[in-house]
Amino acid sequence: MSELDLIDRKIVVELMRDATMPIAQIADKAGLSQTPCWKRIQKLEATGVLRARVALADPTKLGFGLTVFVGIEAPDHSAEWRETFTEATESIPEIMEVYRMAGEMDYLLRVAVSDMSAFDRLYKRLTDAVPIKNVTSHFAMETMKYTTAYPVDTLSR
Repeated sequence: MSELDLIDRKIVVELMRDATMPIAQIADKAGLSQTPCWKRIQKLEATGVLRARVALADPTKLGFGLTVFVGIEAPDHSAEWRETFTEATESIPEIMEVYRMAGEMDYLLRVAVSDMSAFDRLYKRLTDAVPIKNVTSHFAMETMKYTTAYPVDTLSR
């Protein structure tokens, strides 16, 4: 999709804030009537700008009180290893995000677990599933800022 215009950016910002907001409110904030606003939302979904509309849950209230950032150094960079690693990380639901990195670590994982023993079980499951050269784990003590909303410019055209 080409660059989003100001109205599309306003719609995206409102949906990132609250995806349950009625179309009438979104339309009002974007300066549109409801039908054109709904058509733009459908186009944003069809083109993949809006990938999903979800509810954000509090991890601690769901029993996931420990967040761990795990750096992985691969033993090699073969297609076979990457495929095995991908399958392993996709099969472990507590691994919330996986990034292939540039720099000292090859992959960075964000993991949500209940406690240290749950992380130890996950660690063993992952290292049993795929050979890893080095694992470095960083345990989050406090979430100081967390957002899923990107800082989209809604001021300039």
